[in-house]
Amino acid sequence: MKKGELYEIITKLLEPVLTRSTLELVDMEYRKEGGKWFLRVFIDKPDSIQLTDCENVSKFLSSKLDASDLIPHQYILEVSSPGVERPLRKPEDFTRYRGSQVSLRTFDKFQGKRRFEGILIDYLNDQVVIKTDEGRLMIPHKLISQAKLKIF
Repeated sequence: MKKGELYEIITKLLEPVLTRSTLELVDMEYRKEGGKWFLRVFIDKPDSIQLTDCENVSKFLSSKLDASDLIPHQYILEVSSPGVERPLRKPEDFTRYRGSQVSLRTFDKFQGKRRFEGILIDYLNDQVVIKTDEGRLMIPHKLISQAKLKIF
């Protein structure tokens, strides 16, 4: 099974617990490190994530994954907060964190650069608007390979 398919299935499995707890699935990664497989699930909520939120999601997901035998080999499940430098992916993320410091990377050069840092101004017409030292930039969302909150 490809990672994209796995992520899609896990996202659907998580919907009931996320909705019930007003949690948001921020990110997910599944990879091998030091000979062991890790499935990491990052969750958040508007009034800050609590340890009990992570525990509840972990128990719920673990039971669903065990019952479905979706991952046929041994792995370590980790459920946590995305941290202070959380990734920004969806349009709602960019709208929610207006006024925050951000770091962006583009797939290809945009106005001669691939890395940008500044203040997130807005998300308009599928473009991320940031204020950098060079001025205001409007970067098409589809060109952004990575965006995250940044603690400068």
